[in-house]
Amino acid sequence: MQLLKSGICALVALALVLVSLPAAEAASDWNGGNIRAEGTGIAPARTASPAQARVLARRAAIADAYRALAEQIQGVDVDATTTVENMMVANDTVRTHVSALIRGARIVSEQEQRGGAYTVTLEVPVFGVGSLANSIFSRNETRAQWASPDSVYEPYSGGRNYDTTGYGTYDRGSTTPAAPVRRDPAGSSAASAPSGRAVGGYTGLIVDCRGLGLRPVMSPVIKTENGRPIYGYKNLDSDKVVQNGMAGYVRSESDATRAGRNPLVVRAVAVDAGANPVLSADDARRVLIENGASGFLDATNVVFIR
Repeated sequence: MQLLKSGICALVALALVLVSLPAAEAASDWNGGNIRAEGTGIAPARTASPAQARVLARRAAIADAYRALAEQIQGVDVDATTTVENMMVANDTVRTHVSALIRGARIVSEQEQRGGAYTVTLEVPVFGVGSLANSIFSRNETRAQWASPDSVYEPYSGGRNYDTTGYGTYDRGSTTPAAPVRRDPAGSSAASAPSGRAVGGYTGLIVDCRGLGLRPVMSPVIKTENGRPIYGYKNLDSDKVVQNGMAGYVRSESDATRAGRNPLVVRAVAVDAGANPVLSADDARRVLIENGASGFLDATNVVFIR
């Protein structure tokens, strides 16, 4: 029995250091939902009784589910260049938190199968109490101010180094120039507004990124054409980010309920690094002006249409 316990512990430990799945194969429902993994176990060929066989098969199934859950979690994209696995390797605190999250996963279903096999399904929430977000994001003690609306027209030399989690992620220390963005010829799209003055009353922001290959990440950054970030983790209340995430990802405007009943709708001109929507300077300026009046970015009422 002691050997079996040691074997299960070894499987769990191994799962935490396995190479992660490619991002495209990570859990498809992580955005605002839960990450689930199913494990299957069978008892050793020779066991003392059917009851003992059932117990051993269940334990093996739980260990297998832990392994599968660890693979899915590690493959989740945190930002444009960082996966959960990257963060676990680089940061002991994150590794400890994610490991504890996996060990504390909730059993949502279990069933004994024909032939003595047993299946167990584990689940962890992406956002909220005891979530993946709570393991990934550190407390944002001092929120960065929103960019000035007129700064979207100024030269920007900040590069791509941008802290998206509080742990210094997103091309940490990189000196590689940013990759050129793929521009959409549609260009600026926000409805016209009086120069420098907010219309007001907007409940959220919808950024249409259809056709640009946007992929979901936990900590996206909205940029303007000069490369300046205008929306990111550094600007936000970390408690809101952990509870709700930074943005919703949908397939149509009708599904963008997170942005409220009167959203400001803009069209991305490009996507940076596959994950960060890029707005025209005029649209970015409009977003910042309207946010100053309505605070929809502060509330994380942001939706991306893929």
